[in-house]
Amino acid sequence: MTLLEALILGIIQGISEFLPISSSGHLVLGEYFLGLDVSELKSFDVVVHVGTLLAILVYFWKDIWGLIRAVFVKDEKYRPLLGWIIVGTIPAVFVGLYGEEFIDSIFRDVYMVALAMTVMAVVFLIGEWVHRKRGPSKMNWWKALLIGVAQAVAIIPGVSRSGSTIVVGLFAGIKREEAARFSFLLGAPAIFGAGLLTSLKTGGELGVSIGPLVVGFLSAFIFGLFAVWGLMKFLKKHSLVVFAVYLLIVAALVWWQAGIVCCEPPVELTLSI
Repeated sequence: MTLLEALILGIIQGISEFLPISSSGHLVLGEYFLGLDVSELKSFDVVVHVGTLLAILVYFWKDIWGLIRAVFVKDEKYRPLLGWIIVGTIPAVFVGLYGEEFIDSIFRDVYMVALAMTVMAVVFLIGEWVHRKRGPSKMNWWKALLIGVAQAVAIIPGVSRSGSTIVVGLFAGIKREEAARFSFLLGAPAIFGAGLLTSLKTGGELGVSIGPLVVGFLSAFIFGLFAVWGLMKFLKKHSLVVFAVYLLIVAALVWWQAGIVCCEPPVELTLSI
């Protein structure tokens, strides 16, 4: 992997981790179109995910500090939020421990990613329609669990973690920006756990030189920080429809490319005797 390739993938990870367009799906597509061996990039995936985790910690540092204090001090604002995050994290832990390899073997393919993106786009449109029809409601335990299940489903490449959790929040009647905030805070332990699990499975083997790892980490962190800031601003006045349209366009391009590859006429070989 070159430094330029690391920069490109780091930017992709940083932006797509927070925008509801699927970071894992875009990494698969990026690695595919760059001609990289996905099986050798597990350590790189871990590093860029750590970069986006740092972006969450920096942007939401006040909330993170409040959650830490809530462990030791009773806090009416952060103690319930801490409980909801714990409940919402349980499904992701279960799927990460027992289903990651199975899901990875089936869905880590560009065409499956395109299919997952198409499904997510439709869910976004339905979720926004339902959200407009029903009145707002507050977070509770069962809603936190449902959002946690959505996060666990996002282990499938092409299914956005932030998108799936935000849209389930919309189905549950939670305000769009509040759903996004809970989504990112819920994502912090999930991203950390996924990175730790993957690093343990790789046995500490890097597979990529230090230079690309550093470039990937820094680019994922910097662009991730801008992405989470931008999305929080965007969702105050706008819906997920624009991201649904984007996902449909990306999926269509992948299917179009697949059609070109599948439908190219075979090369005719002529033998001169």
